[in-house]
Amino acid sequence: MRCPKCGGDDTRVVDSRMQDATNAIKRRRECRSCGYRFTTFERCEDPIEVIKSDGSTQPFDRNKLLVGLMRATSKRDIDIAQLNGLIDDIELELRGRTLRAVSSHELGDMVLKRLERIDKVAYIRFASVYRDFKNVEEFVHELDKLR
Repeated sequence: MRCPKCGGDDTRVVDSRMQDATNAIKRRRECRSCGYRFTTFERCEDPIEVIKSDGSTQPFDRNKLLVGLMRATSKRDIDIAQLNGLIDDIELELRGRTLRAVSSHELGDMVLKRLERIDKVAYIRFASVYRDFKNVEEFVHELDKLR
């Protein structure tokens, strides 16, 4: 592991902890060259495939999902830790399944279900992109479902 400060490759692990919710290991590391301490996470490399609407597949990318959620929650009082928790919850649910594939439609529904509990405005913002509203009536229909 290279040090993010000096680029040195001689680091040591100071502390390791299992993250139960995400099935990841959090490690505190220290660079032996400059003394800088930093945190890394190890996750199981058991890829989840997302089946897109055109039939193609791509690996589940939590960062891509986080960017979409950050756009939906822009200027809302929602902490990034809360968004990461939402993604952790989805990933945990997906890893609990026997099949390692999920449709993009089902993934979007999983996000919406959780966003609805957190923030209704963020829910509508995400839904407007995810469901690709074609007109105002579709938008109003979604608002009516929330009421």
